[in-house]
Amino acid sequence: MFRGQYEHAIDVKGRTSVPSRFREVLASRGESKLVLTSGLDPCLVAYPMSEWEAFEERLAALPSFDPSVAMIRRIYVSGACELEMDKLGRVGIPPSLRSFAALEREALWAGMGTHLELWSKPRFDELRASVLDDPARRLEMARRLAELGL
Repeated sequence: MFRGQYEHAIDVKGRTSVPSRFREVLASRGESKLVLTSGLDPCLVAYPMSEWEAFEERLAALPSFDPSVAMIRRIYVSGACELEMDKLGRVGIPPSLRSFAALEREALWAGMGTHLELWSKPRFDELRASVLDDPARRLEMARRLAELGL
């Protein structure tokens, strides 16, 4: 499971380090590649190859002519790229994905259980503050946690 938040710099070539804790999780699962893509939020989403393949299988089973399914494929699949870590644990983020997620100098890796998110640090901080500063949104999240028995 991927959990925690880790901040890393992005170099001038668009490379950033995958946090060592996440590299350990990947290694324990026998994974060496990540699939990186855009998502519905203004961040990038990274899946271990096995999780990505399961995602693609579930997506392939959905109706091809459903407009929402087609859009999900456009957002997730068409922009996806396979990333191999170098010897230093770095991955290169393509310019189009860096632009989508507004990644410049600071990146924040967020563990999301089965996958990872890669955020612009300022954008992540802004989103978190906007949610926590909104009593209605906090109440809705608390209600949802209660529904789930958490």
